[in-house]
Amino acid sequence: MFRAPPTTSSYCHCVDCRRWTGAPLAAFAAFYDDAIATPLPAQKATCVNPGVWRWNCTDCGSPLAARFDYLPGQTYIPLGILDQAQATELAPRLHSHADSALPWLHVADDLPRAGSSARDRLNAATDDRD
Repeated sequence: MFRAPPTTSSYCHCVDCRRWTGAPLAAFAAFYDDAIATPLPAQKATCVNPGVWRWNCTDCGSPLAARFDYLPGQTYIPLGILDQAQATELAPRLHSHADSALPWLHVADDLPRAGSSARDRLNAATDDRD
């Protein structure tokens, strides 16, 4: 499914990601677009918010991938759909939109937390690409 390891991985607490994944907390791995072995068909993408593109399985509705105009060249894959989700390289490295976290959800880790978007950190993770 992937031609290269992820550039980073992250938890997201934003309302949109929670609704899309149906979970109180979303977790994604970011891959360069060209590292995705199976192309995402443009006509199957949905755009609820400007600049945010999401793909769902046409058979079961599971979330498959997301792309964001403000995170160019990257595709975000929900960790819950990956058979290899237990791999250390997929472990989330930060929390984004932490200010939107549900008040009853407590994640006991020491990962950095961005109050709103972590786009600067997520884009920085791709700055070292050759």
